[in-house]
Amino acid sequence: MPEISTDKVCFVVTKSRELLAEDVGAQCDSSNATDDGFSSVLTDAGDRPARLELVAFIDALDSDERDALVALVLIGRGDFERSDWRAAVKSAGERRDGGATNYLMGTPLLPDYLEDALSAFDQSCRGFEEREAPGI
Repeated sequence: MPEISTDKVCFVVTKSRELLAEDVGAQCDSSNATDDGFSSVLTDAGDRPARLELVAFIDALDSDERDALVALVLIGRGDFERSDWRAAVKSAGERRDGGATNYLMGTPLLPDYLEDALSAFDQSCRGFEEREAPGI
């Protein structure tokens, strides 16, 4: 997976987990927004800092890196094997019209798929937060 560094993938994993943690604390219970103090409206907003940071990060990746990130998701969820890397990247590139960022942000198990794919490449995010540095 030479198109994208493990640290960049781990950054996406970390930020995705932050978003999932925010969502867990704000599960919709089918209540009325006026009855629950509009908490579901506030937490569902697209302008949460972690979401904005993740979207900006993915948007700033070059097209090869975005394709690699999508390819990792495809491998992580079992659509392709590690040995099919080129085919996975090609498939990811064909999805470009819909927008890689929207596709990735709409993938509920994004961090799990990415970590599974990294594992297939004998990589991991273990210790990433300790070594994380600006300018990934």
